[in-house]
Amino acid sequence: MLDLPVSDRLFDQLAEAIVGGELAAGARISEPDLAARYGTSRAPLREAIRRLEERKLVSRVAHQGARVAVLSPARIAEIYVVREALEGIAAREAATRITSAELDRLHAHLAAHSAMLNGEGSEDYRQGVADDDFHFVIIRASGNATLIDLLLDQYYALIRMFRKQHRQVAGRARRALFEHQRITEALADHDADLAEMLMRRHIAAARAGIAEALAQIPTPNLEERS
Repeated sequence: MLDLPVSDRLFDQLAEAIVGGELAAGARISEPDLAARYGTSRAPLREAIRRLEERKLVSRVAHQGARVAVLSPARIAEIYVVREALEGIAAREAATRITSAELDRLHAHLAAHSAMLNGEGSEDYRQGVADDDFHFVIIRASGNATLIDLLLDQYYALIRMFRKQHRQVAGRARRALFEHQRITEALADHDADLAEMLMRRHIAAARAGIAEALAQIPTPNLEERS
């Protein structure tokens, strides 16, 4: 396999650093610091940062340069409304197309999530890198290129970043596991109507929990700097 171009590799590394909180929300993007940190020249780094801006993970602030995006409550609510509709459609599409290998990946994810909750005493919502994300697998399984572009290329990094920052909504991780199990069963049964309904309810429940959690956070900490 050929190595990824330097700018592609930097984009992946920086995206994961932002999603995981290694580069904190609101932090200034320093090209010299990042070039030294990743051992690269400025040209591919600038290209990677430009792509991060396109994905809304980085924003430009007047007289301050580039900063890691900070999501406002209003922006989060908008994203989750769109997510509920589009992921419902993705689940419907996936129910008719999902392969046994993709179902195996979902079951492996459920097993790992269950082990985390029951064996490690963690109440966190489980998510790894993008390719290991439960929802990512279902969106890919839809086989719908437009949905994949909208959800994975345009929105999912923001969704993962937010989930990482606010994954300890009380009781949500265990409830999410149960909901994931029901969605997986509907997909395995190739029941498109049920898969869509369950996915929409799942996202709506997550949105309600998030709204409750955000209501307890001072607004200035979440202001979007643009």
